[in-house]
Amino acid sequence: MENSSHNTSFILSAYGGTGWIRYFCFTITLILYVGIIVANSFLIAVISVERTLHEPMYLFLCALSANELYGSTALFPSLLVNILSDVQEISKVNCFIQIFCLHTYGSIEFSNLAVMSYDRYVSICYPLDYNRIMTLDKACVFLIFIWFFSMVRFAITLTLSVRLPLCGNIIEKVYCDNYSIVKLACTDTTVNNIYGLFTLFLSVGLHLLLIFYSYTEILRICLNSPRQSQIKAFNTCITHIVSLVNFSVGCLLEVIQSRLNMSHIPSEVRVALSLYFLIFPPLLNPIIYGLRITTIRTTFKKLRFKL
Repeated sequence: MENSSHNTSFILSAYGGTGWIRYFCFTITLILYVGIIVANSFLIAVISVERTLHEPMYLFLCALSANELYGSTALFPSLLVNILSDVQEISKVNCFIQIFCLHTYGSIEFSNLAVMSYDRYVSICYPLDYNRIMTLDKACVFLIFIWFFSMVRFAITLTLSVRLPLCGNIIEKVYCDNYSIVKLACTDTTVNNIYGLFTLFLSVGLHLLLIFYSYTEILRICLNSPRQSQIKAFNTCITHIVSLVNFSVGCLLEVIQSRLNMSHIPSEVRVALSLYFLIFPPLLNPIIYGLRITTIRTTFKKLRFKL
């Protein structure tokens, strides 16, 4: 296969539809993007202006929304442009920037959800010591570390991918991702694969251990508590569990459609599976938290009446 590393762009081949279908997809995508921006920006604004919400739990939630704005902005503008374009082409530089942003979004999101599970564990299992264990300063340190570690870790992954000589420039998706670049490589990718497995353990395995430990301890405490305390703990954790499951399912769908041969599945379905973790968590999380958490709902009503 001919080495095409001299190419300065990639073709995103998963786009389809002409005529009115193209404009229909553009309209739906634009509505989703505006909805994500409005919902997450409003949640950040509510938490920022209300001093009673300046607590670690809400700081993590605010960071979650900020990350979802970051990930959505890495995807939707290019998605909107490409839907209306006759040729869906992206420069190498922009492709690698998009890869960096989307992958760090995923890593930061899962890390944030893992830290939020630890926060719920401390809140339920050590309620009297919560304010001492989980301070705002510690929460800020956690968040800074999450963003810094995720970006440094994936910068190494991306560096390994950028150096690969490529034997093609067609990516069978609607956006750029690291695995698609590695599949185009003309040379041995053992180093990339080994480092990929190592970072997978760091970014998924360790987080799953923290989440599993946190909820195992919460369950143990709840089983030995009166029913009223069990209900309170359930109400405290349910929004986080829904967010965690929603994002995890989206990531699993993306891995399945990327790694397995799904040529027998309609291309529209494959595109939807690959976009799930980039659309539904950013859209649903602020709505779920806004509706379920009483303090946020109450603050929203107060602000609405002031306006």
